[in-house]
Amino acid sequence: MKFWKMNGAGNDFVILNNLEEHLPVDILPQVARTLCERHRSIGADGLMVVDTPTQGGDYKMLFYNSDGSMGEMCGNGARCICRYGYENGLAGELQTVETTAGIVTGCRVEKRLYRIRLNDPTTVKLDCPVEIEGVRYPCSYVELGSPGIPHAVVPYHDLRHADEGELRELGRKIRWYSAFPKGANVNFYEFTGEDAVFERTFERGVEDFTYACGTGTGSLVAVLALQGKVSGQGVQVDMTGGRLTIDIRRQGSRITDLYLTGPTNIVAKGEVWDEELSLS
Repeated sequence: MKFWKMNGAGNDFVILNNLEEHLPVDILPQVARTLCERHRSIGADGLMVVDTPTQGGDYKMLFYNSDGSMGEMCGNGARCICRYGYENGLAGELQTVETTAGIVTGCRVEKRLYRIRLNDPTTVKLDCPVEIEGVRYPCSYVELGSPGIPHAVVPYHDLRHADEGELRELGRKIRWYSAFPKGANVNFYEFTGEDAVFERTFERGVEDFTYACGTGTGSLVAVLALQGKVSGQGVQVDMTGGRLTIDIRRQGSRITDLYLTGPTNIVAKGEVWDEELSLS
């Protein structure tokens, strides 16, 4: 079974081409859990599977978190898979990718730089505070696409120097907060300049911080733009794994287009020989 290992701003993925492998969909959660285990296998934040399109796209992208749960979509993953699609002749420099959350369009800017149009925000609650152990935290809530990818957006003072254990515990509690029907990815942020933000995301399905989160970054900037705190054009968001750029088009209080641009990196190409993986 052939695979690619890629990352987008440190958000890393294993990619399988099911147009060639023909794996049953019902075993993909197990494949994800096995291959994404960092100490026992290839290791990744998630598994992406290229499959046959059903809605007129160039191909379908199935996304699984490292715990085997299916994700609606992944922004950095979509950028990576657009490069995979281009370099494997599945699509041109402009391409249409079918995801569980809806259609995503991608664009090759240059060899390693890819831009995608994220799923539209379908739910936006700018004032949605959470109370954790008697402490009230300002929070916004966003869902991208349908079914929506849920994101909580939480300001955090001196985020770069936050205690890792305390931040992780707070992220875990907000991730499971009762007011969020599907749980939520938790995006902590602080401003570092004009149209410049530092972000850390606690991701559901990984259940820890990842080096970057594309849909989280898009949700964060969407909130800040609607609050009038950023321009929405060329907003630079730094994370542990690198920098992503967000551009927004809006009509009044409604965001009509949400674009994510950032780097991709091909780490490895090879063949899976993991003896713990049973495909029968």
